[in-house]
Order: sequence, then C-alpha cells, then structure tokens
Amino acid sequence: MSTAVFRAMTAKMRVVLALSCMVFLVLIASSQAQTAATQPSPQKVEQLLKLLDDPEIKAWIATKGAPPAAETPLAASADDFMLWSNAIRAHLRGLGQAIPAIPAEFSGASSTIMTEINGRGPGAILVLFVAFAALGLGAEFVFRRLVSQASRRNVAPGTIEDGAPARHHMIGRSIFAAIAPLVVFALASIGAFLAFTWPPLLAMLVLPMLVALIAWRVIMRLTAILLGFQRGQSTGDAGDKMRLIPMDDVMAAFWYRRVALFAGIFFTGWAVARVMIALNFTPNAKSLVVYILGLGLLAVALETGWRRPEAPAASRAYRVKEWLLTLYLCLLWLFWVAGMSGALWVGIYALILPPILKTTSTIVKSFFSGPDDTAKPRNPVFEVLIERGARVVIIALAAAWLATVIRLRASGLMEDEAASRMIRGVLSGIVILLGADLIWHMVKGLINQRIERARVEGGDEAALARSGRLMTLLPILRNFLAVLIAVLAVMMVLSGLGVAIGPLIAGAGIFGVAIGFGSQALVRDIISGVFYMTDDAFRVGEYIQSGSYKGTVESFSIRSVKLRHHRGPIFTVPFGTLGAVQNMSRDWVIDKFLISVNYDTDIAKVKKLVKGVGAALLEDEEFGPQIIETVKMKGVEAFGDYGINLSFAMMTKPGHQSTIRRRAYAMIREAFAENGIGFASPTVQVAGGEDHAASAAAATSDAMARKKAAEAAKLQEN
Repeated sequence: MSTAVFRAMTAKMRVVLALSCMVFLVLIASSQAQTAATQPSPQKVEQLLKLLDDPEIKAWIATKGAPPAAETPLAASADDFMLWSNAIRAHLRGLGQAIPAIPAEFSGASSTIMTEINGRGPGAILVLFVAFAALGLGAEFVFRRLVSQASRRNVAPGTIEDGAPARHHMIGRSIFAAIAPLVVFALASIGAFLAFTWPPLLAMLVLPMLVALIAWRVIMRLTAILLGFQRGQSTGDAGDKMRLIPMDDVMAAFWYRRVALFAGIFFTGWAVARVMIALNFTPNAKSLVVYILGLGLLAVALETGWRRPEAPAASRAYRVKEWLLTLYLCLLWLFWVAGMSGALWVGIYALILPPILKTTSTIVKSFFSGPDDTAKPRNPVFEVLIERGARVVIIALAAAWLATVIRLRASGLMEDEAASRMIRGVLSGIVILLGADLIWHMVKGLINQRIERARVEGGDEAALARSGRLMTLLPILRNFLAVLIAVLAVMMVLSGLGVAIGPLIAGAGIFGVAIGFGSQALVRDIISGVFYMTDDAFRVGEYIQSGSYKGTVESFSIRSVKLRHHRGPIFTVPFGTLGAVQNMSRDWVIDKFLISVNYDTDIAKVKKLVKGVGAALLEDEEFGPQIIETVKMKGVEAFGDYGINLSFAMMTKPGHQSTIRRRAYAMIREAFAENGIGFASPTVQVAGGEDHAASAAAATSDAMARKKAAEAAKLQEN
C-alpha cells in the first residue's frame, strides 16, 4: 500500500478514535453533572446496606407483600426506565471518578504483590510467566521433532491418490499437527506450574496469562487451517487443497494477521481483567482499563473494514457504506462503555452472525467437495446434518448467551410474568425454527439423494419401473413435507408466545370447508391426482396421450401434470380433465405399416427379402437391443387401385419404434431395388389419340398430388 493511502487511513483512524474519546468524556461529564447534587454520602449508603442485611428488616419487608398488579402497570414501566437510565449515568459517573484514582490503584496493586509474594515485585511475575511459557515451548518443540521423525519413517510419499479422501487426510493431519503440540504446551506449562505450591495470589496472576496465551495460540492455529496459511512461505498447491475458505494467498495473509491482532488484544484484555480482579482493583478502575484496551479492538475492526482486499473499487456508494460501518462500530463501543450489554450483543450478532453462518456453510461444502469443486459429496444427508447442525449450534449458543445477558442485566424485567413469558417464547421459537430448518434440510437432502439415485441407476424393467415411480412420487412427498413442517413449526412458535392455537386450528378448518365448497374443481383435481398416483397410471419420463393432449411427463404438482409435446410445446393439464390416459411407454409397442408393390411382384420373394432385413436389424448394434420381435411381413392386406398392399409389423421397446421403422424403410427399399421389385405408383392406360393421352397424364398427376397431400396431412397429425 502506498504511503499516501496509509497516511489517509491513519488520519481517518485518528479522527474516529478522537471522536469516540470525546463522546466518552462528554457522557461521563454529563452523568456527573446530572447526579452531583443528589449523590448520597458514603456513611448513609453503608447504613442503608446494613439495615437491608438485618434479618428483622428483611422479614418485615417480606410481610408487607407486593402492591396490587392493577395499580402499577404504567408506573412500573416508567420506574424501570428511570432505573435503567440512572444505572447508566451511575456507571459513567463511576468511570469518570476512576480516572484520577488509576495511579493509586496500580500503586496499591504493586504493594499487594510485594506483601503477598515474599517481597517480589511485578517483574518477578512476568519472569515466572515467561519461564513456564518457555518450558511449554520446549516441550512442544521436542514433541514436534518426535512426530516429524515418526511420520517420515511410517508414511511413504505418494501413497495416497489425489482427490477428496487425500484432501481429508491432509486436513486431518494438519489439525492434529496444529492441536496436539498445543495440548503438549498446555500440559507442560500449566501442569508444571500447578505441580508446585505457590502463594494463592501468584497462582491467580500467572494462570490467567498462561490460559490467555494458550487460547490465542489455539485460535491462530485453527485460523491457519481454515485459511490454508503458512507463515513465512507461499502455500502453493498444498495450501489450496487444505484451504477450507476459498481465497488467494494475499487475502489469506491479510485475514490471518487481522485475526492474530484482534485475538491478541482480546485475550490480553481478558487476562488483564482477571489479574486486576485478583489484585482487588475497584470495578470502575478495572472497567476503565478494559475499555481503553477495547479501543484497540475498535481500531483493528475499523482498519480491517477499510483495507480488506476484497473491497470493491472506490466509489461514492462504497465510501458511504464504509463510514456507516465505522459509525456502527463506534456505536457498539459506546454501548459497551455505557454498560448497555443487551444492545451491545444484539448489535454484535447483527454484524457478525450472517458472515459466520455463511463461512460455516462454505467450510462444510469445501470440506465435502474436492479442491477443484468437481467431486460431488458422497453423503449429502451427512453434509446437510453437519452444515445445519453447526448453524443450529452457533445460533443456539448466541441466543443462550443473549438470554443470559438479558437475565443478568434486567432481573426486574424478568420478574414480570408477561415479559418473562415473551422472552422465553422468543428464545424457544428460535430453537423450534432452527430444529424445523434442520429437519427440513435433512428430509430434503434424503429425498433429493433418492431421486438422483433413481434417475441414474439402471437394472431390469422392474427396477426401472420402481425408479420411475419414485421420481414421480418423491417430489410430491417433498412438497407435502415442506408444508407440514412449516405449519407445525409456526403453530409451535405461536403456542410458545402464548397465542391460543386452538381457535386458529378451528378457524382454519372452517376456512377449509368454505374453500372446498367454493373450489370444487381444485378438490377434484387434487383427488384425481391422488388416484392417478395410486393406480400408477403414468410416471415422469413416460409418453402419454389423453384426449387432445399428448407428450412426455416432465413433472407434477398437487393439482396438475406437465406434458412436453414432441414438437416442443408444454401442456399443463389439471388431473381432473385428463380422463382416460393412453400410456405409450410401458412394456412394449407393436408398430405396423403398409407397403404397396406392383401386381406382378413375387410375394414369396418379398417375404424372404423382408426376413433378411429383420435379421440385419437384430444384428445392428444400435437397433438390435431395442427390438423385441423384428420386422416381419404379415401378408397381403388389400388390393389397391395401383398395386398390392402388403402388411408388416414389429415389436419394440417403447419410444424406439419410429427410428427402427425409418431404418427398416431404408433397408427394404435397398433390398427391393437390388432384386427388381418395384413399388406401386398411380398409372393410367389409355387407348386412343393424343388428346386422350394428355387427359390421362393430367389425371395421373392429379391423383399423385392428392396422395401426397394425404400423406402430408397424416405426418402433421403424428
């Protein structure tokens, strides 16, 4: 990135952080100004707390009971709002009062460390932390060497073919190679630390730092596996095969570094908070230090949004979105500082849940497919179970954490029965919808898998018939189950929210009866379709004819069937109007045709020639497997005006009779031409002069024209 762009980013960051700090200070100052006049003295507060802890006072308060519910619906809401706003102002005022007390807090913490740890200062704690971290790194290094030597001895290169199994093997080995050394590091560092007897305060100071270091390293190893990123070298083809989130090396390096920085600041803040609690920092001082570290998280988030590689080209719309995201992140930080945990987590979920769910789906699909996206998943149901199950777990954990935050921050609200029931109903509704989504996608994946298997599998005629029946019925079953699951899920959610679903079901029944009387044709179509399916009248892929409609069955719905005519048009025919169905795709087809020959033709010779043509058709690699009984001459059908009409017939598999008949026509013509057999044609013999000859020729031409017109009309009908 150029120096000018970097300076622009730095200037923008300074502006945003300065604005955030100014808003923070203004909030603190306003809270102090609003409540300075009414601040009680510490002695009065202590006296009130002692009185509230007195058992006699508690018993007296319990005997007084609660006021009637009818008297306080509106006042309770106003009081709750005032309590909430007062709590925010008190929190901000406490932060402002903690600013000048920070040096004293750190001085007291240093004195506490000197007193509790045998005169050792804070530097000794850092040395101890570094020593045990180095011990863990040494044990990790030894473990890596041992595993590397064992893998070189036992695994020969090139033993695994390229493909999805090899990719899964590589991913599994990379996960083991990433997590197992961290387990050794944790056991060596924390285990060795716990093996000794330390002062309680020392343990409370060192352990959080070791845990934060381990958690940060776990996050970074998992991020490296997902991004296929290796520090200090190009990933190449191996990295592309193991990369579960599709992206190039530049994007992988960018996101790896941002995750490392963000996670490092986050776990540093967590460890600092644990240490400050152990050193008896006041809650306001601890919160102030953590909020200052939170500015680092805000800066990383803003810098990531401004400099991400996949950002589109600079435009006014993109700049507006960039600034809106900046203001949104600053607003979340202000929510955090103000102690508005509910609004903070709702905002965080709205920002990160959609990309997390999308990334989860991408990871699952990438894991089950090949690196070039050509290999299809071998078990779609298992893939759906993993993908949707992961989404359910993520959303359920987010909802549970949000419920915990709301319960802790709004205990007065939770005491209200209506509000408590509403919150429980919303959370249970989320769980129900997630469960319904999981069940639906599993059922849909199973049905789609069975339909795909029925479409590609072969076998005898019975197996093909079963496959066709499954391809016909399973889509209808899938649509029915979709409606059923959706209706049941909605009913359960409404019931959880306190809505009486009994009247809804009764009303739906009455509405259904009214619809039944008003749309008898629709009911007739649906019932007719059920009976057509029960009778196995036709299946997807079969050619049927009903009245003036004919074509190949393409698909079904609840009330109609779609027929594709052999010339292209598609007919959507309601089941109620089908009537008698002529199925032309079952078992076998007998095809008959006529050929006219001259009156002087040897019939026995024609029969012998056609027999040879039938034998040649059976030996043909293309047409032979489709012929059940080859073409044969049945005999003389009639004596026509110009020749003898001979009848021919053959039995073929459905759908192949036309192509076999055309081939038989060509072969019969060649055989007749080689053996001097002529086809009958209109002729007129005239005894007389030239005028009679001209009239005869005109009559012959007229007869041939009528014959050609009749044949053309017949072809148009077919």
